[in-house]
Amino acid sequence: MWKYPIDENLFDKFSKYSKITGVIFIILGIVGIIYPVFMTLATVTFVAWLMMFGGFMAGYFTYISDKSDVLGWLKSFVLIGIGALMIFYPMTGIGTVGLLLAIYFFMDSFASFSLAMNMRPANGWIWWMINALFSMLIGILFIAGWPFTSTYLIGLLVGFSLFFDGFALLVTGSIFKKMNR
Repeated sequence: MWKYPIDENLFDKFSKYSKITGVIFIILGIVGIIYPVFMTLATVTFVAWLMMFGGFMAGYFTYISDKSDVLGWLKSFVLIGIGALMIFYPMTGIGTVGLLLAIYFFMDSFASFSLAMNMRPANGWIWWMINALFSMLIGILFIAGWPFTSTYLIGLLVGFSLFFDGFALLVTGSIFKKMNR
């Protein structure tokens, strides 16, 4: 938990490391925007290795806790199998991640549209409507040429996300540095 009062060195450390991390994220984001196919492959490979690691850990914990747990072993084998499939057949992984992102953007669009309609007389409802329309557009872009559009859309979206995350970290680090003076 938080210790009160908060240690002043924490702001200095956060400021320093957030600037370093921010610059790294901005560089990775620019690479993803310029080379979206490379970023897509890197993202899918990263997700595949995470799934395989999760599968091995699930198998290990199933082994030490209850060796007869069929569902624990099934979870472990499914995670390892899907991770290996994504590593050995990256286009399958790219198509799968692209489809999952399309589903996410459609769900986000419908949720934002619903929220906008419920908020309608209040201030700010139009921003939720704009968010709904953009999410719907991105979902349509993923589905329109699926699975081939996923090859560049995943990397492009990850690139933009990393770029803006890096920018936010740089700004936050600068604000914390000014606060600590």
